[in-house]
Amino acid sequence: MTIQQIKYFLALAKELHFWNTAEKMFISQSSLSRQIQALEDELQIQLFERDKRNVKLTNAGKFLQERWTKTIEEFDQVIRQAKKIDEGKTGTIAITYPGSITYDFLPDFLSVLSDNLPDLKVELTEPKDEDHERLLLDYQTDLAFSRDKINNTNIDSKKLYSEPICLVVPEHHRLSKGELTDLGKEKFIISGLHRTTFFASLLRTWFAKNDLEPKTIIESDFGGMIVNLVSKGLGISILPLSFQAAGIKNVVFIELEERIDLFMNWRKNELNITVKKVIELAENSLKTSGNRRDFM
Repeated sequence: MTIQQIKYFLALAKELHFWNTAEKMFISQSSLSRQIQALEDELQIQLFERDKRNVKLTNAGKFLQERWTKTIEEFDQVIRQAKKIDEGKTGTIAITYPGSITYDFLPDFLSVLSDNLPDLKVELTEPKDEDHERLLLDYQTDLAFSRDKINNTNIDSKKLYSEPICLVVPEHHRLSKGELTDLGKEKFIISGLHRTTFFASLLRTWFAKNDLEPKTIIESDFGGMIVNLVSKGLGISILPLSFQAAGIKNVVFIELEERIDLFMNWRKNELNITVKKVIELAENSLKTSGNRRDFM
């Protein structure tokens, strides 16, 4: 039994059509049939029921389809990671990040990578669920920037900096002078408070601390969109100061007492020397960019 035979089986289990499967796997139909038959003979299990017109999985085939799909996905991910380790500085690195660093820290960081590792390919992902811990442990990302520290014995974390969160209002709004009164009367454009993200939790804490039930008219997890909507006078918001670097006109950022951190997280005992180099470069890419940030 070979990995390729398992992949042939999974492809046929999905298509349930020999000719279509053979075409997608770039082999002849007769070769595919022989590979499937050889797999069944070795396992001494019938995987498919087939006649001249139909192909369908047996119950044993369905069981192996479910289990082998997960196994092959993990196998392929391990091979990709091994290739990254072997490629060194000319390979690929996957990075996940929160949208709030899109306009400030992240561009500076990528510029440093480009200058120091010009042949490195960077894959950027902004995960919606912010489950950076799972992505790191599953080797789906190599470096995760997050607003909260990942507490896992298999992950190392470093706090890069801290910055204020701000009330964001239109330029000529009554709150633009910094006198934060009667916020309960305002229309808010914020991340959904029901979300399990770190920032949603921070917002819930801030509203509770200020005994405020926000009148939310628009929910969005995309800070750039929120700032644009505030600039149009549709409401006010609360966002990290980093979004000020987007340079959107007609908005004022009013710093609040609360602050939010940025952490860098990676797998402990990482074998990929490129990841280690990128971690070092990330620390060197910390520039003020005009924002009030406390660097570690």
